[in-house]
Amino acid sequence: MVVPHTHWDREWYLPFQRFRVALVRVLDEVLDAMAADPAYRFTMDGQLAAIEDYLEIRPGRRGDVARFVAEGRLAVGPWLVLADEFLCSGETLLRNLEYGMRGAAALGGAMPVGYLPDQFGHCAQMPQMLALAGLRVACLWRGVPAHVDRDAFDWTGADGTTIRTVYLPGGYGNAFGLFTGPPEGMPDRVAAFVSSAEGWAAGGTLLAMYGADHSAPGREITASGLRVATLAEALVAGPADGEVPRVAGELRSHARANILPGVISARVPLKQAMARAERILTRYAEPLSALWLADRSASGRLIDLAWRSVIACSGHDSITGCGSDETAQQVAARIAEAGQTAQAVVDLVAASLAEAAPKGALVVVNPSPFERTGLVLADLPEDRASLSDGRGRPVPLQRLEHAPTLLDETVMDDLSRLLGRVHERELYGHEIVSWAAADGVFTVTVSRHASGAYAYEDLRRAVLEAGPGPWVVRTVAEPVVTVAALVTVPPLGRAVLTARPPAPRPSSPRRPAPVATALRTDAYGFEPVLDNGLLRVRVADDGTLSLRGADGAEVHGVGRIVHGGDAGDTYNHAPPPDDRLLDRPSRVVVEEICSGPLTGAFEIVRVYDWPAGLGGDDGGDETVPTAVTTRVELRAGEPFARCEITMEVRCRDHRVRWHTPLPRVAAESYAEGQFAVVRRGLTAEGGGGERPVPAFPAESFAAAGGLAVLLDHVTEYEILKDGIGGDEIGGGGTEMALTLVRSVGYLSRNRNPCRDEPAGPEVPTPAAQCQGPLTARFAVLPYAGEWHDAGLPRLAEEFRHDLLAVPGTGAADACGTGGGVGGDGAGGRLAVGGDGVMMAALRERHGHLEARLVAEHPTATEAVIRGDFTAAWTAGVLGSPLSPLEVSHDDGADGQTSPASWRTVRVLLRPFEIATIHLAGA
Repeated sequence: MVVPHTHWDREWYLPFQRFRVALVRVLDEVLDAMAADPAYRFTMDGQLAAIEDYLEIRPGRRGDVARFVAEGRLAVGPWLVLADEFLCSGETLLRNLEYGMRGAAALGGAMPVGYLPDQFGHCAQMPQMLALAGLRVACLWRGVPAHVDRDAFDWTGADGTTIRTVYLPGGYGNAFGLFTGPPEGMPDRVAAFVSSAEGWAAGGTLLAMYGADHSAPGREITASGLRVATLAEALVAGPADGEVPRVAGELRSHARANILPGVISARVPLKQAMARAERILTRYAEPLSALWLADRSASGRLIDLAWRSVIACSGHDSITGCGSDETAQQVAARIAEAGQTAQAVVDLVAASLAEAAPKGALVVVNPSPFERTGLVLADLPEDRASLSDGRGRPVPLQRLEHAPTLLDETVMDDLSRLLGRVHERELYGHEIVSWAAADGVFTVTVSRHASGAYAYEDLRRAVLEAGPGPWVVRTVAEPVVTVAALVTVPPLGRAVLTARPPAPRPSSPRRPAPVATALRTDAYGFEPVLDNGLLRVRVADDGTLSLRGADGAEVHGVGRIVHGGDAGDTYNHAPPPDDRLLDRPSRVVVEEICSGPLTGAFEIVRVYDWPAGLGGDDGGDETVPTAVTTRVELRAGEPFARCEITMEVRCRDHRVRWHTPLPRVAAESYAEGQFAVVRRGLTAEGGGGERPVPAFPAESFAAAGGLAVLLDHVTEYEILKDGIGGDEIGGGGTEMALTLVRSVGYLSRNRNPCRDEPAGPEVPTPAAQCQGPLTARFAVLPYAGEWHDAGLPRLAEEFRHDLLAVPGTGAADACGTGGGVGGDGAGGRLAVGGDGVMMAALRERHGHLEARLVAEHPTATEAVIRGDFTAAWTAGVLGSPLSPLEVSHDDGADGQTSPASWRTVRVLLRPFEIATIHLAGA
């Protein structure tokens, strides 16, 4: 059965708009062919975005598109774009399906096939994601393991969902040559295709995918005598029944095709920006808007715009960084706009919360569905440099630094020039408190949050009465101190803190209670040590760290920086033949940044002499001194050390990795991402013309051998054996390496030593060298037992999602309520509990709250949802109800008190099961 189609990269070696010109030409030809020939069929690559892109230029052809879709001759969707499945969140993948299927429905209906033709491998939970969207059959190419010897197999996701999957031997263009050549040779070409495909056939139908990148099949195909169909028609009866191979989990094998794993570490700043935008949108803008805004007309539209941009950037030639520099620049700008749009919604919520709290107060919001105790920073007036909670209890504080008080000093002959700097009450970003003139000095006192009466006319009168100059004009800020406050906030709720004068005496009853996990330091100052009772961190002379957990897990030499060459491209890392791995700094300087009961930090500067390039014309033996700065911080109550690494990338064609030994030898690793915690071995299956590399992606954490790294963006990691790559035979893993940056100069090299064939055109990409400042954030901890015993999903949640602090701006009598909360102004509307149960998203949908949960736990667990609702049910990707849930009176789960109106829902979940819960009556 011949399936005419095209594979359309919206942006790749050309930027989006230049590719769109070709798209218009191609779809003009397709629609004209369909209008002229009722037998003509066409499959638009499984992604709706190409159709939408076309209709923006050809709006007059929307009727044609809708008619052909309704007739079943034009297959569109179900995706909005063909995303890279490992470089965006699982929630982004589900929204991609939602937007694609909803948009396709408006044109007549989505293709009921989970078509995944060109992604660079497939994530472990894709079967359940497709099933939640009502798609029971998938069709794909890359990542299929060697034991699949048929063109169909049963694919089981991490949660146990199984879908029948069609494999495309030879790729999505396996029949491209069928119609090339003289007509009289058609029988021979068909016979050759059948002969090559019969060995793969699991059923009676051979799928001949006639299409290629960025081109349309000719009209002559319907005259060939072969049956022509859309992919949906070809699979309408489902793929072959009966026994087929079985595959469980992610598809990242190199056996049948290359999976181009180097895209995980290409253009790292793109990955960082994507994760920030997703996080702001999914965990702040959407849930805070749903919970705290009364009028969501503006925020709803902004959220929709942000989602469309995020999904567009998740494309498999977009977020991967394997496009031209022009394309990468456009993707970066689009990600930035998505993040800014989502932040605008957060700003709306913050302004609403601020107006409901008095000036001088601090509103702290918890983005997590469980109670959190964590640090927030606040700038407080020196005379009110303490905080108390809603019950008047002092909040633990640590003073960090004083802000400068002299903001500006200028000599003015004409003092009226000062008025040009004043905007109502604002001056230099502060608010005017008072002014005074004496001895030729005109002093204006300002505050970040001024109180008391003010009138611009009074200031103007004082300036005019001061007379001629010269005057020394001083702008002085009220003394302000930056503090770290340890705050406890209810699930998805807020706490309103009030600034007060500091306690006068150590014995004052208003002093905060002692912090159970306060930091302790070396009393004599001989050692750079941080210790909070949960984790002890010591900085060694070479700049690495020693860690010892409260459970006895211990590791030394954490944080070795290793530099090596890279002769590859954006698709595949390739070490040069004479690669030298450099890990010894020429100089190490350690400085204490802060020390106190709530937070302590050291700054470690290591200077390295690294090669400027690979040699020859790229730099010869020239070396570049590079300072790598690591800020290690330990906070009260946290069992992990926060690390922030900064450097100026000045070398070319290289890779820099952060290494840590493992507390115990590991035979496997565990990595979280896309609604699953995936178990991986230390090798990768090869055989498809690409060197099998056991370097893998992780989204929120990677763990092996009793050590975990908590991540803030998708990061490439590898488990090494005695410092050697994990593909060595025998032995166990002794080190973990995280890629900080990988610098390359070509989109694809025609001759890459780790790949048999080019992955794209040999286009220079100087911006992919990632020159300039680079910052990487993560946290590290040793642990005893297994990853779930250490609670890694919850620790990653706390590391990745900071408490949100908003200074109050309301009147002095503002009560701090509003936004649908209880009378004390502190509670939220929802709490989620259960072993390993994590919240992926929370939003308003169809007038209800929708919570997306996932059981990141290796055994069955129970999700407990508590809140102010009266009805609940499970739902699919498109929001359609699936089954009702029993709602009972809240039983105060976990010993927590709650409002009398709260109810409880309990949902049993399989390991890694995704559950979408709708809550009504809230």
